[in-house]
Order: sequence, then C-alpha cells, then structure tokens
Amino acid sequence: MEKRLTVAGTDIEEVKRKNAASGMSYKEVLEWLAKTGGHNTKQYSDTNIDQVKKNIHPHM
Repeated sequence: MEKRLTVAGTDIEEVKRKNAASGMSYKEVLEWLAKTGGHNTKQYSDTNIDQVKKNIHPHM
C-alpha cells in the first residue's frame, strides 16, 4: 500500500490513526464539561432553561 502524503510530506493515514487514538477533541471536552458542571460553560450547554423552570415551578 502506497502512503498518501501531503505536499509537506505528512502521512495522512498516520495522522488519522493518531487522532483516533488521542481521546476527546476540544469541542467534545467543552460539551462534556457543560453537561457535567464545569465553570463558565453555559454557552456550550444544551439545557433547556424554560423546561427546567417548568419542572421547578409546575403551577406557574
């Protein structure tokens, strides 16, 4: 199998293998922190604020 290299000589398949084995991406970390309670992560949260308010105050 012939290696696929970029113009700069980077082995594309090697980069893909290393990326797959490297753990979470930056975005995945931000999403995980937002879901598990990190500080200053509101912008990444998928929490529905209106639904939370309805759950807390069902008769309002």
